[in-house]
Amino acid sequence: MPPAAVVSALARSLLAGEQSTAAAEARAARTLGRDWPWLERLSLAYVERFAGGTRPRHRDVVRFLLDNRAFLREARRHRLSVVHWLDEPQRMRPVDPAAQWDLPTIETTGDLARWLSVHPSDLEWFADRKGICRKLYRPKLHHYHYRLLAKRSGGIRLLEAPKAELKDLQRRILEDILNRIPAHAAVHGFVKDRSIATFATPHAGQQVVLRLDLDDFFPAFPAARIQALFRTLGYPEAVADRLAGICSNAAPRSVWNQPPLEIAPHMWQEARTLYSRPHLPQGAPTSPALANAMAFHLDCRLTGLAQSAGAVYTRYADDLAFSGGRDFQRAVHRFAAHAAAIALEEGFSVNHHKTRIMRHGARQSLAGIVVNERPNLRRRDVELLEAILFNCVRRGPASQNRDNVPDFRAHLEGRIGYVQMINTEKARRLKALFHLIAW
Repeated sequence: MPPAAVVSALARSLLAGEQSTAAAEARAARTLGRDWPWLERLSLAYVERFAGGTRPRHRDVVRFLLDNRAFLREARRHRLSVVHWLDEPQRMRPVDPAAQWDLPTIETTGDLARWLSVHPSDLEWFADRKGICRKLYRPKLHHYHYRLLAKRSGGIRLLEAPKAELKDLQRRILEDILNRIPAHAAVHGFVKDRSIATFATPHAGQQVVLRLDLDDFFPAFPAARIQALFRTLGYPEAVADRLAGICSNAAPRSVWNQPPLEIAPHMWQEARTLYSRPHLPQGAPTSPALANAMAFHLDCRLTGLAQSAGAVYTRYADDLAFSGGRDFQRAVHRFAAHAAAIALEEGFSVNHHKTRIMRHGARQSLAGIVVNERPNLRRRDVELLEAILFNCVRRGPASQNRDNVPDFRAHLEGRIGYVQMINTEKARRLKALFHLIAW
């Protein structure tokens, strides 16, 4: 077995720069102090193993070297040693599509600290790669505010809102890196110029609509998957590690001290296990864009499956929608099983209790939008909002703010805006009432 220092240094030299046989051979020869004839074959095998994909991690290249019998044989024969340790940083190496996205060049952790305008020690604190925050019982030292919510299905959702300093770093990453990644055509959640209306519209007037729901969508993305995405964008391993650390979180132990009485013990334990691992936090500004980027392969596979069945596919966060004509209607149950299997292969699980097959004779609803003939809102929802506005005019807005919403005016404007996306005529009547309210 060759010395660990030789294997580690050789792995660093192979990773350092351009991914070509000649360049890798030259760097390896410099590290070992001699251009051994077998280095060309080793470099060619390295390029064939890792070319065209995500930049490998250092440990992956070490494993490649230790599995290469020719290298092990030559290492034993020549008693290799490290002559020059490469001190040059790894260069940006994005996959082919990412090379066109004009991403900022960040090749060292020092570059990353300067780009984020933080001290290098603060960068390590916010990235928290060793999971120190999870072990702390002092909320002031945590990077997130936490709020536990009980799902109607009986499970638990943990909202994780980053504190101001961390949120500023995440917004910089969102604006200058993640927003430059094009979204899949089927994705309509958290994408500019797309909305819940564009998510539902392609399914209007279809014979059958199938709705699937992905369980625990955001925490289903582990930190390792986030790190792999940043390496795909071309960032060296050390930089990708810290970018992933800033964008992921592991809920601290103190969040799980006392389970609420209304939560079943086994569900509490499942949630604790899920959220205690480094994951994509629901509440961070970077999470929606990261989720869309990491679900790209899922969207490609489901789009292909839908097209093969003569159906249409769209996704809004964890809501998956498929629709089609009579041929799709006949195969919809088998199709749902295939779609759930693809989701499972991509690291997601489908909440089968929320699966709905809606035929044309019944109400077809996606995210609160009825799509039987054309996109529309449920009559009772509009009538309820109209009644609230009417009572605000007659009795004052305070009489209708039963949930003590802090900015009730903005709350009502948001609800009217939602109606505006779907039905402009009904929104016009609601706006007329809104303008009569004495605030």
